Amino acid sequence: MKDLFTPYELQDLKLKNRVVMPPMCQYSVANKDGIATDWHYNHYVSRAVGGTGLIIMEMTDVDPDGRITDYDLGIWSDDHIPALARIVEACHSYGAKVGVQIAHAGRKAEDAPLPVAPSAIPFSAEYKTPRELTTEEVKAMVQKFQAGVERAVQAGFDVIELHGAHGYLIHQFHSPLTNKRTDEYGKDLTRFGREVIQAAKKVMPEGMPLIMRISAQEYVEGGYGLRESVEIGRAYKEAGADIFHVSAGGEGAIAAEGKPGTHAAYQVPLARAFKHELNVPVIAVGRLDEAVLANAVIGNDEADLVAVGRGMLRNPYWTLEAGVQLGKDAGLPKQYELGFPRSRR
Repeated sequence: MKDLFTPYELQDLKLKNRVVMPPMCQYSVANKDGIATDWHYNHYVSRAVGGTGLIIMEMTDVDPDGRITDYDLGIWSDDHIPALARIVEACHSYGAKVGVQIAHAGRKAEDAPLPVAPSAIPFSAEYKTPRELTTEEVKAMVQKFQAGVERAVQAGFDVIELHGAHGYLIHQFHSPLTNKRTDEYGKDLTRFGREVIQAAKKVMPEGMPLIMRISAQEYVEGGYGLRESVEIGRAYKEAGADIFHVSAGGEGAIAAEGKPGTHAAYQVPLARAFKHELNVPVIAVGRLDEAVLANAVIGNDEADLVAVGRGMLRNPYWTLEAGVQLGKDAGLPKQYELGFPRSRR
């Protein structure tokens, strides 16, 4: 029987357990230059010490004006590589594998003088109206993603995640709410995402998996639901996506009618649907902070990996605590042995 501490392998990615730290923006760049700081180093390396199998670094942007804020990480320049590589190397020394989420905020770029998007539709009345990208600019954007992925490979990351969820640029292209284009990128809503995947795979080593994070349901009137998102996922799988990180929401007003529930594991059914409809590995996410619950998601074959967000913000040693609660060997550092009971069973 598989559990949270069963090792996981996909292609060349070999994880010691199935616990994932999902991307969570820190908004902590010091000089608005996109370069990771000591905060980022301590933040991620502490979770590696804490036993996490896979750490996915926060949304890291391919263009200065593609950031949510000017304090987000960037990967539009070779200047970003050394600080990222330092974090990856340190996390590796504690047995964690590390990914990075490559992204562009599109119309949700709050600090951009003039955000860009598939269509000139603002996120809300509080946001700037974006400028619609020309067809040639869309093609150039695909190359920006590719260049960002290439830099991530140079920095030593083990896996790449593309951000196609939560109302950011790739999501904006595949949503009928935000893509009203009449060119090739409007006639086929998955075209931009597919081209980004294909461009990324060209510069990734053979055997390195590509994760696509996707909102499986938009929860707004006129938005897509699970049936449509599975078909979007099917197109992305055919383009080369190897794993789906299944979330939801992010378009329209977050507090709109139909807002996602807040109960534990509310997004697990979405991940399960992707796993079984598309026959692909999936990462489940969304209020999975309780070890017994996270373990059940794996044991019940609802997902292959479990992402623990808020729980890991509260406790960098969440994975070590989960090992105690489940009576499993979580790789407790000898320096911390006196602080952890062997088992609570």
